[in-house]
Amino acid sequence: MPHAQPNPELPTLHQVAEAAGVSIKTASRALNDEVHVAPRTSRRVKEAATALGYRRNLLARDLRSHSSSNVVGMVIADAANPFYSGIALAAAKVLSERGLLLFLGFSDEDAAMETRIVDGFLERRVAGLLVISSRRSHPQPSSASSRGLPTVFLDRPARDLDADEVLFDNIGGARAGIDHLLAQGHRRIGVIGDLGALPTHRERIAGVRRAFSEAEVEIDEALFITDATDADGAETAMQTLLSLPAPPTAVFTTNNRMAVGAIRACSDVPTPPALITFDDLELAGALGISVVANSPQDMGERGARMLLERIDGHDGPRRRVRLRTELTVHRSTAPPSHR
Repeated sequence: MPHAQPNPELPTLHQVAEAAGVSIKTASRALNDEVHVAPRTSRRVKEAATALGYRRNLLARDLRSHSSSNVVGMVIADAANPFYSGIALAAAKVLSERGLLLFLGFSDEDAAMETRIVDGFLERRVAGLLVISSRRSHPQPSSASSRGLPTVFLDRPARDLDADEVLFDNIGGARAGIDHLLAQGHRRIGVIGDLGALPTHRERIAGVRRAFSEAEVEIDEALFITDATDADGAETAMQTLLSLPAPPTAVFTTNNRMAVGAIRACSDVPTPPALITFDDLELAGALGISVVANSPQDMGERGARMLLERIDGHDGPRRRVRLRTELTVHRSTAPPSHR
């Protein structure tokens, strides 16, 4: 085995070749497992590379060959939300089975940041993109590097862009939640929602309104607060609803962050309103919170498999998948109390 000392700088292919006593071309062929390299020589080169701590520059290799890398880029809107991390973990597991790595970029619901992240991924010639988007529009790409790049949008649709999507049945799920509250006898039902610009929010509010309309129950617009944006905003919104002369007997929140804030606001309320939320909560069962549950794991897996199909050459028309939601009832949605 060659006796090579680790270099404090990043070791080069030239150093590996020198340590193994071969040419740079032979060292490159050995490290890439190409044919026509004697097993003994290949072993010597790899031992030298290990001793030096050498790592192949896959990006440089891909740029030279004009091929895609072994990396998939993913844009996530909110790093703190376990819903999105669940999607990413499930996608990463599927992609790893094909030897692909998942690199994450966090947009923090900032459209300009999302654009910079996507541009950075394109510059690195990723094999494909998974996108949870914060943008209001997605015009058709103009650059050659992005045209034809396999892309799947998750949770939020691709607006004005011909790309695959994996979404939840937001309208049906919200409608089921309100139908349950109406069946329990609630009529003054408050709603706490997220950013009005988000398509998921708009679809869930549409489902809420459809449920009221079909049940012929009049909506009190004063009970709708639909710009809470985060848990703190939802806590304030719930406090506002509770302070009304005639507070709601039940509240529907449009996602798990809104639910957290609503629960905090009710911590010292003797008789809190019934509560149901869209999106599952990790402790929903223990806390007795009714939920319109969806599966971020299913979304991540389905999206990753659709992306792999595109990477493998599938060139069929745009696909839109709507994943089902499931109403899970706990004690938080009891009938209204009579006081």
